[in-house]
Amino acid sequence: MSTVVLTYGTFDLFHVGHLNLLQRLRDMGDRLVVGVSTDEFNALKGKRTIIRHEDRLRIVQGLKCVDLAIAEHHWEQKADDIRKHDVDIFGIGEDWKGHFDELENLCKVVYLPRTQGISSTQLKQAMSALDKVHLDELKQALGTLSAIVERFD
Repeated sequence: MSTVVLTYGTFDLFHVGHLNLLQRLRDMGDRLVVGVSTDEFNALKGKRTIIRHEDRLRIVQGLKCVDLAIAEHHWEQKADDIRKHDVDIFGIGEDWKGHFDELENLCKVVYLPRTQGISSTQLKQAMSALDKVHLDELKQALGTLSAIVERFD
């Protein structure tokens, strides 16, 4: 009998922390099902994504450690998905510790440590520091670099 693992996330600005989590979860079982939060659900959670849901879903589905990527529409969906996909283990980052303990009556619940030094929130904060003036300066610098590279072609 195969072991099915389930997790959820927004997976915006996909980074190595996301990959580490998904690979660790896949190592816990034979199949990994990943719920990717829709843009509408993220809005209800007070989150705004950079990458649209359809693209985030395709990115996650394209990973070799992921067997199935599904859309996550609401909080209550988790219990239904556990039943639907015959899930043995529900796993998620430790920043959610205690939030999903009620699922333990359906399957094993594990909270995994985050990859230190990286998060989508940190990336978004760093990007927000780039105001229009900085972006214009960056564009100008890139234009200069492109001109230099063209001279050597």
